[in-house]
Amino acid sequence: MPAGARLTTVEDVRDDGSFLFTATNSFDMDEEIIVVPCDEEVAADGGAPVDGEGGVAAWINRCTHEAQRFDTGRGVPMRDGEIICPKHGSMFDACSGECNNGEAAGTALPDVEVVVADGEVFLADDEYTFEHEGGIDDGEDGPSSTSHVGF
Repeated sequence: MPAGARLTTVEDVRDDGSFLFTATNSFDMDEEIIVVPCDEEVAADGGAPVDGEGGVAAWINRCTHEAQRFDTGRGVPMRDGEIICPKHGSMFDACSGECNNGEAAGTALPDVEVVVADGEVFLADDEYTFEHEGGIDDGEDGPSSTSHVGF
């Protein structure tokens, strides 16, 4: 088993469309991270194959244009292997993180290293420490608001 926290399975990411978790970065700040299906056979950095099933990739949960969250608690909006910014519609390749359209064109999402072993996804990035599944406000005390209204 790889070092690092077990996050989920590749099958669950594919079935649910994405996985959201919170981790603390090297500056002791909480970050939301998304894990999405990646159908290419190489990691986002062009490295070794992710796994035999096509794999997953992990990204910081915000658009590079205006820090808009992709997953607001309802999953990551995706179409044809691209992550869609819900605010302006910029689309990021799920495997490379690169955007070539809209307000975020020419940018790339910050990646978070994960590894897959026997179909299970593990956090492998030394810059992050797993805190909990879900968003920042979804910790043990629950969300800061019970409203289900989204804007």
